[in-house]
Amino acid sequence: MDTTEFRKRGKEMVDYIADYFEQLEERQVYPDVEPGYLRPLIPDSAPQEPEGFEDVLKDVERIIMPGVTHWHSPYFFAYFPTASSFPALLADVLSGGLGCIGFSWAASPACTELETVMLDWLGKMINLPEEFLAGKDGEGGGVIQGSASEATLVTLLAARTKTIRRVQSENPELTEADIMSKLVAYASDQFCATLGTTPCCSFDRLLELGPICNKENIWMHIDAAYAGSAFICPEFRHLLNGVEFADSFNFNPHKWLLVNFDCSAMWVKKRSDLTNAFKLDPLYLQHCHQESGLVTDYRHWQIPLGRRFRSLKMWFVFRMYGVKGLQEYIRKHVKLSHEFENLVLQDKRFEICAEVTLGLVCFRLKGSNELNEALLKSINEARKIHLVPCHLREKFVLRFAICSRTVESVHIQFAWKHISELATELLNA
Repeated sequence: MDTTEFRKRGKEMVDYIADYFEQLEERQVYPDVEPGYLRPLIPDSAPQEPEGFEDVLKDVERIIMPGVTHWHSPYFFAYFPTASSFPALLADVLSGGLGCIGFSWAASPACTELETVMLDWLGKMINLPEEFLAGKDGEGGGVIQGSASEATLVTLLAARTKTIRRVQSENPELTEADIMSKLVAYASDQFCATLGTTPCCSFDRLLELGPICNKENIWMHIDAAYAGSAFICPEFRHLLNGVEFADSFNFNPHKWLLVNFDCSAMWVKKRSDLTNAFKLDPLYLQHCHQESGLVTDYRHWQIPLGRRFRSLKMWFVFRMYGVKGLQEYIRKHVKLSHEFENLVLQDKRFEICAEVTLGLVCFRLKGSNELNEALLKSINEARKIHLVPCHLREKFVLRFAICSRTVESVHIQFAWKHISELATELLNA
């Protein structure tokens, strides 16, 4: 494929994606396939001779689409949102085209510097304390990780390294192995201090946890994977109160801030805590500016060596939506969640199982777990909408998450009518 054909096929692919989004509402949200469906549809080995783009694209529709769960469908209410927007998609194309592997400043200065600035932009949007920002001469800063799980692991390893070195400085006779055997990581059943837990979007009490961690010299990491995007709205910023006590903080713009996966934003108060744990400096990666104090080499902030130019997605989205546009998007989703909550409350057969704070509603039929398991089974087998469950205090609960960028009130009303009808069939059976 030369540049001439790339221009032609690239336009065709953009048209295909645009058509996909325009017609997405008509596609069945949840696939009707069995495990192993795909293998019989493709050859056992790669073709020896090249095949045409037309044939490949036809097979996307014939082979791939039947097995796709359509996360961006307005009838997808499972898990949490996965962000999608056209500016982010365009930025991803540019990122792939440039093909930067940004393990150091010298490997591509723009790749590194834009990321530093974008994490400062985002930090200011959610009113993070100044210590978490890089600024011109700050000790903190932000970095894009692949996921919140990755961010948690990175901070756990950094905390371990920092603690070992502190204890060794106080007790030089102790070996690293001696110290390691006595280290303790404190966690709840959500692992770390969490704002917006996955099952029910509950919030830990940072103003109580934080001072204890600071007093006991315990590294506190806060995970706000889903909820963090809402903190750009002043009315939800109070949910982040107490972050000032934390050593690190993370949330996923790729969940609810219209920045396509993967883009997990993580900040630390002292970036040296990361670089001391992950520093990797062979001669072939060194460059003449690395000791200047003016540059960041992000390979020292993460587990992988290489990294893509992911900050382009943030730059495009933040500029083309603006903070006000992003706030309107968050508020719309929250409003729709309360609309669904009110529909549930009007039906005495159902109950709300957790406070509806953002875009998640936890609800169930009053009755046994088995009854609610049967309801969920009937919902997902009908494949008109898609939900997933959780357990809250040993109760089987249905989660209704506002997810799609294109979801509107009409889809909420349809979903509730569908759920209500299936509940009636189940209760009358």
